[in-house]
Amino acid sequence: MASPADKMKLARRHLERVQVAWDDPADWADLSFYGLYALEAAVDAALLFHKKEVQPAHWHRVDAAKQLSSEHGLDDVSELIRDLNEVRKREAYGDVIAPELDAEEVATTIEEYIDAVATFVDEQ
Repeated sequence: MASPADKMKLARRHLERVQVAWDDPADWADLSFYGLYALEAAVDAALLFHKKEVQPAHWHRVDAAKQLSSEHGLDDVSELIRDLNEVRKREAYGDVIAPELDAEEVATTIEEYIDAVATFVDEQ
């Protein structure tokens, strides 16, 4: 079983790919894929830290992100997780209508969330 630290390392590794993918022109395939997985890994780290079960599907992490926000004051990234999954599907399948997102804003939000979870896990 992974530890919160393991999940944070994974989140940071995905974040590195996000930071390369957002610049002009944005590589939405990489940005959506690695952004989604970076957020999910950070959510998992916070859940594991609180000894809560991690469910392996993205929609469970949407609910978990809302719960972490309401119970622990972390930013609510549930909508961004949903949006990135839709963009990922659009990039992969081509027939999904996805929301229009600003690549720099997405990358910044992901980085800030990962930093917040790292602080949250370290300071508790």
